[in-house]
Amino acid sequence: MNLLAPSGRPKPVTTRREALALLGAGSVALGAAAMPRTALAETDGDNVLTEARVLHDPDIPVAGNSDGDVTIVEYFDYECPYCRKLEPELRQVVFDDGKVRLIWKDWPILGPMSIVATKLVLASRYQNKFIQAHDALMALNSRLTESRINETLAGAGVDMDRLKRDLAANEAPIKAIVMRNNDQATAFGFKGTPSFIVGKFRVPGILTMEEFGQVIADARKAAAARK
Repeated sequence: MNLLAPSGRPKPVTTRREALALLGAGSVALGAAAMPRTALAETDGDNVLTEARVLHDPDIPVAGNSDGDVTIVEYFDYECPYCRKLEPELRQVVFDDGKVRLIWKDWPILGPMSIVATKLVLASRYQNKFIQAHDALMALNSRLTESRINETLAGAGVDMDRLKRDLAANEAPIKAIVMRNNDQATAFGFKGTPSFIVGKFRVPGILTMEEFGQVIADARKAAAARK
């Protein structure tokens, strides 16, 4: 199955007003009543945008505080220069807050090397090296090649012989993760990487550290209002 989707850089969000505008009319809460019609399903089993599937996928490791009260989900691509540029700032926001769960959802839309990188990093979780592998590839500043990917992962402490065995043995579940991520990103209407879910809000664009902090605060307020 072709997992590629139309790509392109989202328009950056440059002001808090623009960020809040996205969280108003442009945002989508993860509840059946507020989902876009294309994401609705007659049964929960067919709905790709349930809170459990988007925020709590058991097959994707959690960075940040696993017990945090707000979750940030990033749909990203290892070949996306904007994802790489944003990564340190996003990690700093998560660290400074201390109560944010961070989930990276591979959305390999930028070519064959994106898919190669995604599969290898997802396979690295079987040896508990997912975060190390992710960080190593996101730190690169050049286009990916298969040899560069392998060299980088090996340098991050990944056992490459085991990685190949784990990839071969778990091809089906790894493919299923990528398909789920793609289905969710498509249903949310995202047009490119990076795109985010913060709490239960859809943020299809790039935010500054200050704007991420404000969106996190707004997500907490929205959650408190629902209690």
